[in-house]
Amino acid sequence: MRDGLSLLAPEETVLAAMIEGWEQQQRSRMLANLTIERRTQIVRRLVVFTNDYPWRWSSADVEEWTTHLVESGAAHSTVRLYQMAASLFCSYISDVRYRWHEVCERHFGVHPVQIFHEWNMVVHRSDYEGRPGNRPLTRDELQAFFDYCDTRVNRVGASGRKGWLASYRDATLFKVIYAWGLRRREASMLDTVDWTANPAATEFGRYGALSVRHGKALSGGPPRRRTVLTTMEWAAEAVDEWVTEIRPLYDSDQLALWPTERSARVGAVSISQRFAEYRDAVGLEKHLGPHCLRHSYATHLLEDGFDHLFVQQQLGHSWGSTTAIYTSVGTDYKNNALRRALSRAFTTASTDEEN
Repeated sequence: MRDGLSLLAPEETVLAAMIEGWEQQQRSRMLANLTIERRTQIVRRLVVFTNDYPWRWSSADVEEWTTHLVESGAAHSTVRLYQMAASLFCSYISDVRYRWHEVCERHFGVHPVQIFHEWNMVVHRSDYEGRPGNRPLTRDELQAFFDYCDTRVNRVGASGRKGWLASYRDATLFKVIYAWGLRRREASMLDTVDWTANPAATEFGRYGALSVRHGKALSGGPPRRRTVLTTMEWAAEAVDEWVTEIRPLYDSDQLALWPTERSARVGAVSISQRFAEYRDAVGLEKHLGPHCLRHSYATHLLEDGFDHLFVQQQLGHSWGSTTAIYTSVGTDYKNNALRRALSRAFTTASTDEEN
């Protein structure tokens, strides 16, 4: 803003200029437009909550805002995300290089300061910050769950009781949720034609990529689409067997990948109910839901060495911080990563000494 200008509505004009300047700073860092928009929305919400302008904010406002967020039911990670966005804005407007202190002193007699500090911001409370019911399963827990799925199919089939086909369907459904990192609705709405080959991974045949057409929508927007690449050969084989040999037994002319006996789709509620039944049979905690399979997928991919950005795109996350909430790598993974780093360091040091 130019010196000497007389502003008709100084508060609103300066606030708008601050936000515009902050957005420009973030664009210069090549941040995604969606990231910038969300951060701006958070700052505007804080303005509304405090009913005051940023140059008059105080640390007490942070504590009142945080308390409001917590009482409104916001998750620990969400509160931290909000605080971080507002903290970045305060860092920008209090940086003397941008001269907002001069503008505010001239028009309002005060200057903006950083109000977010280590002592009034939430911290990482544990390695895993998602809701307890969504925690990733260990590989042993996951194997026990899938073993029960398969055992149930065999037991129902051997008994001659009705339900073998549904048991087979549910077992394959849970494997697909895990192996492609899907939400309940995403899995429920799949069709048989959503699978395609991936020229870069021909070993998976026609099941090299999955088109997810009913991804989680942004507020007020349509369902988001994404393509999830296949990473597990055993899962592609399970889907192939289901589609080509088992599913035709339903004698349905619908495209739904998971049909019912009445030619409808298996719904999200049914998925949760069946998961709870299997979970209890295996002895897992009762707060776990089917979404933990999606979290397990993200964690296990990272443990297997997949790039963090690849995992983020597979899950359809706009923000890498969301993916971080999903994951909780195990001690073995951490120790292996440490061992690889130390091995490279000592190998390099030995080579230098020899030279």
